[in-house]
Amino acid sequence: MTISDYASLLVDAGEYSGREDIAHIYPRLLGLAELKLNRGLRVADMEVTDEISLVDGDGTLPPDFLEAREVKNAAGIPIRAVSLQQLTNSYMDRSGTAPIGYAIVGSTIKARPISDQDLTVTYYGRIPALTPSNPTNWLLEKAPDVYLFALVYEIAVWGKNVDGATAAQQLMMMALSGLKIEDERSRWGNAQLVVGGPTP
Repeated sequence: MTISDYASLLVDAGEYSGREDIAHIYPRLLGLAELKLNRGLRVADMEVTDEISLVDGDGTLPPDFLEAREVKNAAGIPIRAVSLQQLTNSYMDRSGTAPIGYAIVGSTIKARPISDQDLTVTYYGRIPALTPSNPTNWLLEKAPDVYLFALVYEIAVWGKNVDGATAAQQLMMMALSGLKIEDERSRWGNAQLVVGGPTP
């Protein structure tokens, strides 16, 4: 059976784990699996570009924000990430020019010098959670084995099945490795090597 959606994922996970008796907690365990995947996985399919409006230099990050890839000011110029202390010390309350640095505090991005211009932020977004009302997403379509073994691992951990958890974790790591290799090839497969520094 092909894993094509939320329902078929739960069925296959039950068959692989042999724990159909706890199917009622699969949704909760799936949430744990997605939480761990969001912590470690960073691939091109997770990248999102969005506009963030600033008020007095502060803007609210998108709800699915995980990690910034690139932040540009209204002129399209990339600005750099700095520590909050450096941002405060370097720019204090200066305003009137385009931001050249930013720091992230909780769900807020602080850009300095202070400006009300929009920022363009390219970031890694959370994997859309699988639910009965959202039965598929890009990860399930691209790498159903990652989802399967991530859920089987959580089922084994919940059931205190050490051998099952170890086997599922190894299979999940192999699936993740394959996904990351595919991602690197799609990003850099045709890239040319550039040697820095002076040439003879």
